[in-house]
Amino acid sequence: MNKNLQITAMATLLMLSTMATADAPIVQEVTTDERGGSWTVSVTLTHTDTGWDHYADGWEVLAPDGTSLGIRVIAHPHVAEQPFTRSLGSIKIPDGIDHILIRARDNVDGWFDSTFRFVLEN
Repeated sequence: MNKNLQITAMATLLMLSTMATADAPIVQEVTTDERGGSWTVSVTLTHTDTGWDHYADGWEVLAPDGTSLGIRVIAHPHVAEQPFTRSLGSIKIPDGIDHILIRARDNVDGWFDSTFRFVLEN
């Protein structure tokens, strides 16, 4: 095999292995607590964090119409802590909304389109 073909093959394998670890963060569970019109949302995520180079770095609470109600930034990777749960408080959810949507992001791919639908209990 010539040297250029070897380099091309190695680069292709490296690209494929990187793509295989680029899974979207998965929202495993959501819990909420409402007190006096202010909500705390806790989200459990799973992601194939590999370290600072690729990790789940946040999630967002959305109203059903897509309006952002709050963003939880995750400041560091959780390689050895999977799944992991983080909370965000002081969220104002407008009256009449019966569910929220949670979407996640990672520091390589950004926001993912898929959302987790959570029905609010009244």
